Amino acid sequence: MDELRIGATLLRVVVADITTLDTDAIVNAANEALAPGGGVCGAIHRAAGPDLAAECARVAPSPTGEARITGGHRLPARRIIHAVGPVWQGGGRGEAAELAGAYRNALTLAAGNAVRTIAFPAISTGIYGYPAAAAAAIAVGTAAGFARSAPGALAEIVFCCFSEASADEHRRALDAEAAASGHARG
Repeated sequence: MDELRIGATLLRVVVADITTLDTDAIVNAANEALAPGGGVCGAIHRAAGPDLAAECARVAPSPTGEARITGGHRLPARRIIHAVGPVWQGGGRGEAAELAGAYRNALTLAAGNAVRTIAFPAISTGIYGYPAAAAAAIAVGTAAGFARSAPGALAEIVFCCFSEASADEHRRALDAEAAASGHARG
């Protein structure tokens, strides 16, 4: 499935370039220094323009599992939430808790800053090496838990996937969440 509604919040999977989305906020898969990097982080910094790096320097650092918020600069999204996911080290060093923390802290920061629609990339699944299926399950599970614990705080949580393979992992995670929770499917 591509969509799952939990109360007033719609969870949705799309394949797109996150820098083009017109949501209240997009999430940057950031490093602890919030510095321009490669992958999604580099694409967001390039699209947002050089003022983003200067603003990031003012709110940095951000430990793994945490998040910071900045303006959207040249992006259609008015805010960027910089969430720092873990580097995969085999799964025995708290990576799952850190990844869930990155998602949860980004969602909490969004709700506290009048963000109603937010789009996430697949945090930590690029150069940080987190296995895609496990990361998608954590992303969807954490977002669903947030939607249940903070009803109506967010209208839409988008999982913006760069590839169809990543989208398929997120769709499977939505299917599993729907089956486990008995919520309406979209």
